[in-house]
Amino acid sequence: MSNKRFSLALHGGAGSAPGHDYSQEIAHMRGLVEAARDRLAAGDSALDVATATVVALEASGLYIAGKGASPNAAGAYELDACLMDGASGRAGSIATLQGFESPILAARAVMEKTPHVMLAGEGAMAFARSQGLKEIEDPASWFTQAGAFESNHPPDHPTGTVGCVVRDAEGRLAAATSTAGVFGKMPGRIGDSPLIGAGAWADDTVAVSCTGQGEFFIRTAVAVQIAHRMRFGGESLESAAAAAITGVAALGGDGGLIAIDRDGRVAMPFASDGVKRAALLPDGTIFSAAF
Repeated sequence: MSNKRFSLALHGGAGSAPGHDYSQEIAHMRGLVEAARDRLAAGDSALDVATATVVALEASGLYIAGKGASPNAAGAYELDACLMDGASGRAGSIATLQGFESPILAARAVMEKTPHVMLAGEGAMAFARSQGLKEIEDPASWFTQAGAFESNHPPDHPTGTVGCVVRDAEGRLAAATSTAGVFGKMPGRIGDSPLIGAGAWADDTVAVSCTGQGEFFIRTAVAVQIAHRMRFGGESLESAAAAAITGVAALGGDGGLIAIDRDGRVAMPFASDGVKRAALLPDGTIFSAAF
């Protein structure tokens, strides 16, 4: 049974660098939480709020997604995203998208305008153009390469993601995730972020968005694992989320996640140097941190 409380969480990626001043990112995330809170109070849906929040994260240039993306080993900017609407089970995904400002808007268009869940590469680009999504005129000057100083992972495990999970006033859940990875990833590399069940998941039990070394999140199906632990194993949100991250660490990976359950409870576990994250808790408290 739903109640009229709402809550949400967002992240700006794992792999925070100790000693770096994240005050700008923390203030930005807090502002996005406040804006999302106001939208939820006005009756907006979880899906719309999750989408709008990730669009803003992409557009800021502060995180390794959207405008803040870094190039791959060939100098190209390949962006990935996915989202899922827990109320309907619908999902959309985009992978290795080049030339467009907002991968999450492309993923939403896939969900709403096609019979498919995922489009990639040239097909994704043609579709995004057909939908009138905003193109990047000059990548060299548009991208900020926000995570250049955070490139401390091996190039076969690039990190850097943004995401949002929401529980709205009607009890609906939604999740959205967007990424580009750090410098030097192999052309065509696809991590967990555009993969439903690995990088994001939402149903009527929980919504999850992940960040970190995507290969390990794929191998352990982190996002849907949490949902199954809760639905079939009877675990709490906190227990399921912690166990999923422990599994990533056990394989030698690092990262974190944000998750929210049907009652609005929030979990943000991580096994990494830090995760840039913020949340609106069910009691109205706003939390934001990088470590």
